[in-house]
Amino acid sequence: MKKQKKHSNLSRLMKYAGGYRFLTYASWVLSAVSALIALVPYWYIWQIIRDVLAVSPDFSQATEIKNYGWMAVLFAVVAVLVYIGALMCSHVAAFRVATNLRVEMTHRIAKLPLGFTESFGSGRLRKTINESSAATETYLAHQLPDKAGAIATPLGLLVLLFVFDWRLGLLSLVPVILGFCIMMTMTGRKMAEKMRQYQDALDSMSNEAVEYVRGVPVVKTFGQTVFSFKKFKQTIDNYGVWVISYTKQLRLPMIFYTAAINGVFAFLIAGALFMTRNGVTDEFLLNLLFYIIITPVIGLTLTKIMFMSENGMIVADALERMDRVLKAQPLSEPLSPKLPKDASVELKDVVFSYDGSKDVIKNISMKIESGQTVAFVGPSGGGKSTLASLVARFFDPRSGSIKIGGVDVREIPKDKLMNTVSFVFQNSRLFKASVLENVRLGKPDASREEVIKALETAQCADIINKLPNGIDTVIGTNGVYLSGGEGQRISIARAVLKNAPIIIMDEATAFADPDNEANVQKALGELARGKTVIMIAHRLSTVANADCIYVIDDGRVAEYGKRGDLCAKNGLFSKMWNEYQTSAQWKVSKEG
Repeated sequence: MKKQKKHSNLSRLMKYAGGYRFLTYASWVLSAVSALIALVPYWYIWQIIRDVLAVSPDFSQATEIKNYGWMAVLFAVVAVLVYIGALMCSHVAAFRVATNLRVEMTHRIAKLPLGFTESFGSGRLRKTINESSAATETYLAHQLPDKAGAIATPLGLLVLLFVFDWRLGLLSLVPVILGFCIMMTMTGRKMAEKMRQYQDALDSMSNEAVEYVRGVPVVKTFGQTVFSFKKFKQTIDNYGVWVISYTKQLRLPMIFYTAAINGVFAFLIAGALFMTRNGVTDEFLLNLLFYIIITPVIGLTLTKIMFMSENGMIVADALERMDRVLKAQPLSEPLSPKLPKDASVELKDVVFSYDGSKDVIKNISMKIESGQTVAFVGPSGGGKSTLASLVARFFDPRSGSIKIGGVDVREIPKDKLMNTVSFVFQNSRLFKASVLENVRLGKPDASREEVIKALETAQCADIINKLPNGIDTVIGTNGVYLSGGEGQRISIARAVLKNAPIIIMDEATAFADPDNEANVQKALGELARGKTVIMIAHRLSTVANADCIYVIDDGRVAEYGKRGDLCAKNGLFSKMWNEYQTSAQWKVSKEG
């Protein structure tokens, strides 16, 4: 079997440059030309030193010094202008590549199952889209042009070093060779693995930071500290341990490297003392001064090359992380699309696991008739939300089938499925946009009148009346914010406007305050009218009147039936109901 050729990082990035790729190549040429032009002023400096030594001590005879000085300045300015032109070309191409990568990832995410973001991690996904693509921008805009210049500079320096005095030229290269050998011990595969670990640590901190920020209200309410979020603190501690260990590991090599590239003067002076043991000539002194002036460029160039090696590893890691998004497979599209006949839901021997190892849903079968209201209850972590997400095809089951209206969800076109199932989450998701735009997400082509009617159905009249610009008020600006219950009613209005025949409610009243709960319940009642409803709840009073209650425990249906029948069985639901009733009747007593 022929082994597939692995494309280089550059060739992969150039695929996203389109017609701008020639600007990337032009930036390399211009940067190399700039590096070579930047060496010309050193030639004029050498001539200035030559004339000064030749006429010393009568410096008035050095009439060409002024001309040499102006020529050095002219070439220095030209080198800078050419380099600016190189950066302009590279930045235009780099911005195009970064933009295309972000667009490509965004389009890919739009095609991926809705559960992808949850399993990938919203913080990690945000960091991949923003920061990983930004790493490619830095690589193309700065590092590659600088690399071209860093390659051209030593070539030009070699010519200069050997033109004047080949012995001093060789001495100048000794610390370069030493520095290069030390640099190789700090780069390579080990460094690539370290860069991967570094980015993993940053990803973990970013992901846990997002979760921590989401939980800040809980932390502040109960007077807790960061230690209440042990995972977040642990990621910070792990990052600190890694950075300190890595720094200590490179401490000695970096000391020796810095000493080597900055010790060129020691080699030159030692060599000069040996070469002039029988006397010194003006020509030798001239060349020595010139080498002392120009050799710092060698150390600067070598350091650039070292950091370019590290930056190349960073961009390789960034591409690998973006590949996790770009190569993630969307759910299969039906070859022969079918449409559901009604709003019934049927699960047969459904098995599902997130990571392919531990099953969180284990051989569940159930039938929900069209227009029926059912509830999923049970202990936390039992699989209730996962089961509901499978109905909406956030994921595909590992085995078994899920049918809506007698049609397997895998045979229903994605857009039709999304119009068939509507989700009301416990945490309302509203964007920094007007109320009109937030609600219209449920039906993008809805008229203003349809939006207003949906808001009225969702019991949002009191909310709209108090907003300064009514439904055109932008949420999150000028101090306009909504409470949890108010936000939930706005999200319910969105679901009302969508008018999907199947509604999944995941703890829809969890964040509603007592004043809002009655309105939220009434809004949910209007939303559920004539629909197939799947409710997920811990507050058992909200599911007491459901047509059927499924008790989900450890990924299985422990029992099911109406509330009265389940209580009579004295099973898990009966125990949960009794505990709920006891907690509902509990109150604080005041002793006089």
